[in-house]
Amino acid sequence: MLVTLRLAYAIYRLRTMAASSSFSELPLVAVCQVTSTPDKEQNFKTCAELIREAARLGACLAFLPEAFDFIARDPEETRRLSEPLSGNLLEEYTQLARECGLWLSLGGFHERGQDWEQTQKIYNCHVILNNMGSVVATYRKTHLCDVEIPGQGPMRESNSTIPGPSLESPISTPAGKIGLAICYDMRFPELSLALVQAGAEILTYPSAFGSVTGPAHWEVLLRARAIETQCYVVAAAQCGRHHEKRASYGHSMVVDPWGTVVARCSEGPGLCLARIDLNYLQQLRKQLPVFQHRRPDLYGNLGHPLS
Repeated sequence: MLVTLRLAYAIYRLRTMAASSSFSELPLVAVCQVTSTPDKEQNFKTCAELIREAARLGACLAFLPEAFDFIARDPEETRRLSEPLSGNLLEEYTQLARECGLWLSLGGFHERGQDWEQTQKIYNCHVILNNMGSVVATYRKTHLCDVEIPGQGPMRESNSTIPGPSLESPISTPAGKIGLAICYDMRFPELSLALVQAGAEILTYPSAFGSVTGPAHWEVLLRARAIETQCYVVAAAQCGRHHEKRASYGHSMVVDPWGTVVARCSEGPGLCLARIDLNYLQQLRKQLPVFQHRRPDLYGNLGHPLS
């Protein structure tokens, strides 16, 4: 398997070098893999170390996974540890972005919104910071993971979380236009199609996938989203055991618009790097113009509940 991945990456590297003036001039992104716990201070130290390493290696943008701030043991602890976007934790990341001169995708922040006093529930909020530390985009997870998977345990995200009201327009970054999503959102291709139709070149799915669904669905879904949208897909993931009640699959990766995995994290916390070649993306879209061939007249109501 490792030989196959190395060969695929070698082919990708040759292809991007041929399409671009210099492979080393292409934007470099870093994908961070962590094991969050209820200890917010230690989680920040771990993420900050990876972000500083990404900056040292020349990345222009670093992606953190869903729940980079913490993973609690129960809904009560989630509510207690959550903060508003104006809180201390996001201010620390603002300072870190400025210090490193790096854009940050903070993949899933437990946000106390303006309705916190009324609802006592939070939003799962994906925040983009630019290299000056300014918040340039926020997306609140629209599809909440309320599932029961044998062997993985029940997940009831709605016990503590409110679904976001809308998708957000793709945001321009040094790596390309990024369409924001979070974890369970990847199971809904309508969302990814809407983002690419709005101009996305990169789709990002920061995640905390479980140990049963991970081996079965993680890579398959990410590669499918890349192929059908002809976008790069960046997926930073939680890994390992967070506490006695929860563990995550890991396997953070970057997939190119052809569906090739061009970067992948090894086991445990760490990071992987990938170049983003938008010339290659545009060339592929011209060669395989699927969006010109779509028939919304036939499936315009796709996504409505089954009768």
